[in-house]
Amino acid sequence: MTDRLQDTSDDVILLQVAQGNERAMELCITKYGPLVWSIAKRHLQDHSAIEDVVQETFTDLWKSAGRYNPDIATESTFVGLLARRRAIDYARKESRRPKLEPLPETESFLEPALEPSAALRCQNEDVRSALKELPEETQHIFSLHFDKGMTHPEIVEQTGLPLGTVKTRLRRGLIDLRNTLRRLENGQPPISTT
Repeated sequence: MTDRLQDTSDDVILLQVAQGNERAMELCITKYGPLVWSIAKRHLQDHSAIEDVVQETFTDLWKSAGRYNPDIATESTFVGLLARRRAIDYARKESRRPKLEPLPETESFLEPALEPSAALRCQNEDVRSALKELPEETQHIFSLHFDKGMTHPEIVEQTGLPLGTVKTRLRRGLIDLRNTLRRLENGQPPISTT
């Protein structure tokens, strides 16, 4: 049997591959590799795509060599048809894949797409003075939440306030802060809430 495999002109390689003979598969790759490569190269331009098709073809040959019938075609014809199908399938799949365009230069990301909000247009001093307009309890909760990064439950534990009160003061404080910043932006004096 091994002697017969050495003679690769007898169309016996695929019959041995069908029986799971790994040596026959190695001979198959050696003998038909150039044929499969040239067929893949005819249908594809990308080197890695060609390699993928060659690999898929030989993987498929390993699995489906039992379909080969020497009475119908030669091994090279069978291998060639299988390689051609794999290459065409791969090319079709790639043609359906959307073409990706490179991202624009990073400079375009630096330009704001939308007009900045009132809070972004305000100066740091405006934000600090607006924060001072909030009630002292709200300022304390703001400090715990925004400066120290505490969650609502952690603030409840720290202050002893009910969860609803913490959430309400944060929400009302944000609304008051936004309104104060809008007034400052429009040149109006802040309304003191204390």
